[in-house]
Amino acid sequence: MSKLSFKKYENEVEDLVSLLTKNKWEFHSNPAPVRKEILKKYRDDWHEKDKEIFWIESVDKKIGLIMLHDLTDSIPLFDLRLENNSRGKGFGSQAVCWITDYIFKLPDNKIRIEAYTRSDHIAMRKTLSKCGFVKEGYLRQSCENADGSVSDSVCYAIIRSDWENKITTPIKLNDLPF
Repeated sequence: MSKLSFKKYENEVEDLVSLLTKNKWEFHSNPAPVRKEILKKYRDDWHEKDKEIFWIESVDKKIGLIMLHDLTDSIPLFDLRLENNSRGKGFGSQAVCWITDYIFKLPDNKIRIEAYTRSDHIAMRKTLSKCGFVKEGYLRQSCENADGSVSDSVCYAIIRSDWENKITTPIKLNDLPF
């Protein structure tokens, strides 16, 4: 497995459109975005002050995208996308570990990082767990899809103290029956 690099997004709109239209995103609300939709979303909300975007590169080739959200909040979120040919090769784990290190090394001491994924996205669930994220909740019918269907999602998080101490603290989800 090659080592990835992460490069700040610099308005490479055509590369963005290419990545998002040439790959299938079956676990995202819109699995096959078209150019017009991508450009509208790019114009409308990709330049928010609390968002950072990075390319995932392998051997000088852009293979994915990371979008960090809510960076002005103490509990940010992220979206991770890998091109079809780069999935199942351990790149997701490298990217999630990089995201975790990047966010927790920011100067304003983030408390935790949250990640939500569809319940049927087994690869991402395994990746999050492997990278020290703890499954904290199951959200029924919480993900609306472009085709009108609704999916369940799962919430994962990693807290600063676990990251600093390289441990995983169990949660008390079922300590009470209600």
